Amino acid sequence: MNNYGYYRPGLPFVVKNLIIINAIVFVVTLFAQQFMYQTFSLFYFTSPFFKPFQLITYMFMHGGFWHIFFNMFSLYMFGSVLENYWGGKKFFLFYMVCGIGAGLINELVMYLQIAFAEMPGLVEATVNRVPTVGASGAIYGLLLAYGMMFPNNVLQFIFPPIALKAKWMVIIFGAIELLSGLSGTNSGVAHFAHLGGMIFGLIMILYWKKKNRLYS
Repeated sequence: MNNYGYYRPGLPFVVKNLIIINAIVFVVTLFAQQFMYQTFSLFYFTSPFFKPFQLITYMFMHGGFWHIFFNMFSLYMFGSVLENYWGGKKFFLFYMVCGIGAGLINELVMYLQIAFAEMPGLVEATVNRVPTVGASGAIYGLLLAYGMMFPNNVLQFIFPPIALKAKWMVIIFGAIELLSGLSGTNSGVAHFAHLGGMIFGLIMILYWKKKNRLYS
């Protein structure tokens, strides 16, 4: 299946507004970092800073220019195709479920890290001070969806300079995140949140497919 049949000029409505909201939040955060990070980032549920709404708001927070740039570029590249194909309401639901699911998986992983730690109190005290930010979990859900909806579309990467079918991209990215999470590589990155976005995206796509709603 080729995505070019679903190309429409300009940014689709939901993708455009998600990018705008993320950009506005990023700019505001530059001027009020402490308030924004303490209020809208996702903290571990035992942290005094934790609020349930953070499972949504953390998706619109980012840790730096390149963090938001790559997430918004990926949202533009893959989200535009999916929104044009599914429509705005279905796309928005998928995006939000993947992002919230990524946050829940991240909370679960932190709980397990504390539960199996030799000094759980010390680990929990550390975890309580470290927030999670970024749309990456939702973005990884979009990557999973793109790979499942358009598995044979060929993507040309600039670095490394290779061409790769979408289905292999999803498998490789998922494997990298799993291995990185298990090995502790780039410990400041929420690898399991990325995987959580992919897991919840997979669940939604399989559910829609079972209900014959995937292509409508």
